Amino acid sequence: MNTSMSEAVVAGADAATLESLPVPTYFSAATVRARDINMFQDVEDKDVRKSLFVDEIPMPELAPDEVLVAVMASSINYNTVWTAMFEPVPTFRFLEQMGKAGGWEARHDLPYHVPGSDASGVIVRAGSSVRRWKTGDHVVVAPAYVDEQDPDTHRDGMLGEGQKAWGFETNFGGLAHYAVVRASQLMPKPPMLTWEEAAVNPLCAATAYRMLVSDRGAQMKQGDVVLVWGATGGLGAYAVQLVRNGGGIPVGVVNSEAKAALLRSLGCEAVINRSEIEDGDPAALERPEGWKRLGAAIRQAVGEDPHIVFEHVGRKTFGASVFLARRGGTVVTCGSSTGYEHTYDNRYLWMRLKRIIGSHGANLHEQWEVNRLIGLGHLVPALWKTYPLDQVAAAARVVQANQHIGKVGVLCLSPRPGLGVTDPEARARVGEERLRLFRD
Repeated sequence: MNTSMSEAVVAGADAATLESLPVPTYFSAATVRARDINMFQDVEDKDVRKSLFVDEIPMPELAPDEVLVAVMASSINYNTVWTAMFEPVPTFRFLEQMGKAGGWEARHDLPYHVPGSDASGVIVRAGSSVRRWKTGDHVVVAPAYVDEQDPDTHRDGMLGEGQKAWGFETNFGGLAHYAVVRASQLMPKPPMLTWEEAAVNPLCAATAYRMLVSDRGAQMKQGDVVLVWGATGGLGAYAVQLVRNGGGIPVGVVNSEAKAALLRSLGCEAVINRSEIEDGDPAALERPEGWKRLGAAIRQAVGEDPHIVFEHVGRKTFGASVFLARRGGTVVTCGSSTGYEHTYDNRYLWMRLKRIIGSHGANLHEQWEVNRLIGLGHLVPALWKTYPLDQVAAAARVVQANQHIGKVGVLCLSPRPGLGVTDPEARARVGEERLRLFRD
């Protein structure tokens, strides 16, 4: 019986063996379908279990600057939920625009979209112009898909006109057995982590790093009080760790006592349970009286107002964020999971000299900095639960309904959790308890 490429990858075959095997002509992938774009019109609950499928799709051709990654694990980000809801616009519009560019980008314009903006896996093919990477390398994927011929890209990869979120604005993303990845997206997989632990970090950890630490974000300094909304979520969990590591004072906002306990185990001493602020009124933080109650709770916890507000919730919290930042403070935002049309009182912004900074993803240098911190054990994965690829729709629904903490992983080719560790000594130094913090 002949060994397939997928079987060889799972078995840990060497580079020569992988090179000798043909890549499959079809492979399993999570997809949304163009014919379903209008399925949620006038529907209140846009349940992604109705729009996200696992299909067998043809293997795309590889461009010279790309590699083919056999994906061992991936994860659910909120952009996959948006993809499956066809909001704020159907992602097929992005794929159609790529198709109009011609050349290799034309491959992306298909009647199906393979989402997924995180991945860990093994390179099984490298294009002719790929220099730093080779077949057999264990990698994680940075989600910034940039145009290297755009001059602004060389100032900051996120400023280039052609910058896209891989697996959201491009096709052939990480929620599949195989993914097409540009060489400029690759990083070495931290050897002490399992495949699923490595897969959940790139998008959220690097986004939080750019927002807080990078000179393009809020430029957090020692002693800064940082208010972190959703502090046990995918973004917030990394933000709390980065604030602690940088000598700041994180103030974590959560919505249950169980999440508050997890947050304290991360080292976040100032924890606010928003349910106590809301007092049965879920819209309380959308009004000034709720903002004032939360501000009083923050001052009681740390004695002063936040220097920085780490904002990604959007419509339901943005007005509070602008109010709560101290005079001269900063609100840094990277998303709007509760709605992207925000209302806030502009007097608090201009009269108290505050700033709003928009932040999106991270460039490759920032990604490598975060990956190094993870490899050193200074940041631990926020992995909460792992689903197999054939249950990807259920995994995405958990995130859509905000029923999770941390990150939700998806096993792709990896047959079970716990595989992929190649440096058990480093893992022992960090400690199994720390690495499993969100699961236990």
